[in-house]
Amino acid sequence: MRKWENLPKFMQCEEVREYYDILAKKKFSLRLKRIFDVVAATIVLIITAIPMLIISIKIATESKGGVFYRQERVTAYGKKFRIHKFRTMVANADQIGSAVTVSGDSRVTPTGAFLRKYRLDELPQVFDVLNGDMSFVGTRPEVPKYVKKYTKEMRATLLLPAGITSEASIRYKDEAELLDAAEDVDQVYVKKVLPGKMKYNLESIRKFSFIGELATMVRTVLAVLGKDYE
Repeated sequence: MRKWENLPKFMQCEEVREYYDILAKKKFSLRLKRIFDVVAATIVLIITAIPMLIISIKIATESKGGVFYRQERVTAYGKKFRIHKFRTMVANADQIGSAVTVSGDSRVTPTGAFLRKYRLDELPQVFDVLNGDMSFVGTRPEVPKYVKKYTKEMRATLLLPAGITSEASIRYKDEAELLDAAEDVDQVYVKKVLPGKMKYNLESIRKFSFIGELATMVRTVLAVLGKDYE
């Protein structure tokens, strides 16, 4: 974790300082978090190597475009990186629609729909975890245009690497359906969905613990399997 004076200037504000001070007291848990990420990501990569190869072949033969979707996202301290995800939409989907996906989005391929349902499209993000750009648990990485809409308090989520899953991801697992009826998807996302998700993300920082993150991973698996979580 960087020293306060080494944070990007846009993060050096009172609203972020509150969360920084909380995390500064949990350096041991933060080290455990990184060790776990590297070990777990390596194990997942070994176990899923063949399934990911099969998925890659299926994607490549079903529609034109690359196997991976490499969109620019934002992680800790405002660093930009290109996320690894299996491509679930037609080629150039981001040029023919919103940056967020709604239920029944016509851009989603048949294989993509299956991958999204079980979150298998996110398997390649183990590469991002190994690179240090992501963690298993943390605020989902947003595209730069949405990060620019963050309030000063929301910037506190950039104190930690972006995550594959989070409490907000569990609570908003049906996000696409919530946006389905919106006339202006981007506007609804920024004004309603993003603030709602951020409440959970910020609360997770306040209560940060390594054990708590392991629990979030377990709840994520249950949510993917269809268990309602309240």
